[in-house]
Amino acid sequence: MTTQTETGDQNAVLARIRAHHDKLGRTMSDHAVTIARSIDRLMSPAARQAVLAGFCADEVLPHAAAEEETLYAAAADLPATELLVRAMRDEHATLRALAADLATATTPGEIVSTSSALNALFQSHLKKENDVLLPALAAHGVDLASLLGDAHEILGEPVGDACCGGCACTGDTDGDDVELDVRRLIPARRHEQIFAVYGELAAGTAFVLVNDHDPKPLYYQFAAEHPGEFTWDYVEAGPAVWKVRIGRP
Repeated sequence: MTTQTETGDQNAVLARIRAHHDKLGRTMSDHAVTIARSIDRLMSPAARQAVLAGFCADEVLPHAAAEEETLYAAAADLPATELLVRAMRDEHATLRALAADLATATTPGEIVSTSSALNALFQSHLKKENDVLLPALAAHGVDLASLLGDAHEILGEPVGDACCGGCACTGDTDGDDVELDVRRLIPARRHEQIFAVYGELAAGTAFVLVNDHDPKPLYYQFAAEHPGEFTWDYVEAGPAVWKVRIGRP
C-alpha cells in the first residue's frame, strides 16, 4: 500500500526535476536568443558562444549522462517507455554533436544556426521528459527518490542552496559575474573570445576568466589597448586553474 508520505516524496522529487529542467531550459534559451540578437545589432556572437558552450559542457551534457544512468535505465525496462527511451538517447547524441559543433563554430552564421538548433532540440527534449517520461515512471511505481538519491545533475540544488562550485551558469559563484572558461578553446581563439565578452560589458560589471595558466600576457594586451578602462583581480592563482575577474570601472 502506498502511503501518503511516499506519495509526497515522489511528488517532491518530480517537482525538483521539473524545476531544474525549467532552469536549464531558460538558461539555454537566453543564450540562444542573445546570440541571435547580436547579429541584428551587427555584433559578434562569439562572447555568448563561449558561455553557451561552457554551459553545455558543464551542465547540459552531465545532466543528460546522469539521466541515462538512472531515469532512462529504469524506463528502458518498462514496455510502455522502451521505445521512447531509445529516441531520447538518440536526442542526447544529437545534443552532444551540436554542442561540439557550437564549440568549434567560427562564423556568425554557424554560431547562430547551431545555437538555434541546439536550443530547439533541448526545449522539445525537456518537454517530452516532463510530460511523458516522468509521469510514466511515476505511474509504474518507480521510486524516484531511491533511484536518484541526491543527484545534483538531475535534481538541481534545493531551494536556498548556493550554486555548486565550478558550474558555468550565467550567475557564477562570484555574485552575478559571468564565468568564461577558455580552457576548452584552442589557444588561437582565446583572446578573441575574451575581448568579445569584455566588449559586451556595461560599466560597473565584470566577468570571471578561467584559464589553465597565468594570463599575464592578456593583462599586458588589455593595458595596451584599454588603458584605464578595465579592472583586473585574481580570484584563484594556480597551479592548475587560474581565475581573474575582469571588469569595466
